[in-house]
Amino acid sequence: MAKGYQANRERQEAIAEFGKALAKRAKFSCEWCEGKGDLRPWDYRPDAEPTEENLALLCGSCRELAEGKKVRDHELRAIRNALWSPIPAVAEGAARVIARCTEPWAREAIEDSLIDETVKHELLG
Repeated sequence: MAKGYQANRERQEAIAEFGKALAKRAKFSCEWCEGKGDLRPWDYRPDAEPTEENLALLCGSCRELAEGKKVRDHELRAIRNALWSPIPAVAEGAARVIARCTEPWAREAIEDSLIDETVKHELLG
């Protein structure tokens, strides 16, 4: 257990080192909904080395969505602009959340987005 704890602690410290860069990139707003509260880095690729491309600065509500909270249509509409971000953690992360919505606009938004074609195919089938 100590190895797992230590590895997690080291990862969290590595992610924290990106905090200032993420805040500047995001203009001190959530990179999904542009909210200002409870901003923290979100780890899009926990299996990969932390990089700016694999991290997004998200508010508490968007982190809950990213972690699987049941979504409501109005919450998803607030994050759809994130689909056009050039940063994978922002665009692909938002797409994975929006893909859980069954409304036609959600599929269209993902189809029209700039996310990687492989990710689009994975999400839309």
